[in-house]
Amino acid sequence: MIWGPPGIGKSSIVAQVAQAAGQQFIDVRLSQLAPTDLRGLPVAVPPVDGESLGTSTWFPPEFLPRSGQGILFLDELNMAPPAMQGVAQQLILDRQVGSYRVPEGWFIWAAGNRKEDRASVFEMPSPLANRFLHLSVGVDFNSFKAYALERRLHEQVLAFLAFRPTLLHKLNPKEPAWPSPRSWEMASCLHQAGLAVDPAVGEAAASEFRAYLKVYGKLPDLDKILAGKGSRLRFPDEPSGRWATTIGLTMRAMTAVQGLAAFQWLVANATAEWVQLFASDLVAQMRRSNQLGVLAKMVAHEPDLQAFLKEYRELLSL
Repeated sequence: MIWGPPGIGKSSIVAQVAQAAGQQFIDVRLSQLAPTDLRGLPVAVPPVDGESLGTSTWFPPEFLPRSGQGILFLDELNMAPPAMQGVAQQLILDRQVGSYRVPEGWFIWAAGNRKEDRASVFEMPSPLANRFLHLSVGVDFNSFKAYALERRLHEQVLAFLAFRPTLLHKLNPKEPAWPSPRSWEMASCLHQAGLAVDPAVGEAAASEFRAYLKVYGKLPDLDKILAGKGSRLRFPDEPSGRWATTIGLTMRAMTAVQGLAAFQWLVANATAEWVQLFASDLVAQMRRSNQLGVLAKMVAHEPDLQAFLKEYRELLSL
């Protein structure tokens, strides 16, 4: 049972785990079902061998697994009313409901919001809660950054959140739109299309984001740096500009040649912490594009970069 605030990707985590393991994934939203939807429908069975009375049997719903291996994910478990949780309890405790039995090889996972998240949740029955292993998940910017780099979210959105990580998730129950990892991904799509991000993250966060965009007019020419022509350009003095430059170079470095040029420029112009931040993100970026080996060979022929990496390794070993 995964507990956590809304908008942080609990459902996505489970789906990605199933995909990474090569397993099937079935997502059932219990809050949208009635007890009969999970138990199935009774069907009459005619009398056999002269019996005076027939019987009835239950036909289970089509969305429940019947073969293979995978994760049966009961999302929004504690948003389901008590009657629905009662039926789900039998499925979870006994792996059976009515005539249906969960096949071997299927795991039952669930997720839900907490009371402090001000979600419309019901109390989970003690026998049901005692059946689960309970895991709490929270918001972590570094994890979101890795996800954002892989999904190619807009660099200005990611740079802003690197500068203001407290706005990655800020629940505001009084407003319909508020910042969360999920809503920032939607905001990235809006911003990419030239639209305002207010409908996704709310007016307060959107106002700060728009103010931050003014920083981009003062950045060094990132494309020139990636082309190896940035020797006369200087690293910004303001923290906001430094975040924007470092994130921007990471997201625009599409090849090992561009990554090397940005690496050399940062080593020559920025302090160690910014170079380290860039290097760690660049490695992940190059690995995803299958160019890490090429970059490593190029770095091996650069004395300045080798000296920096040696000092970095020594620092990590302290």
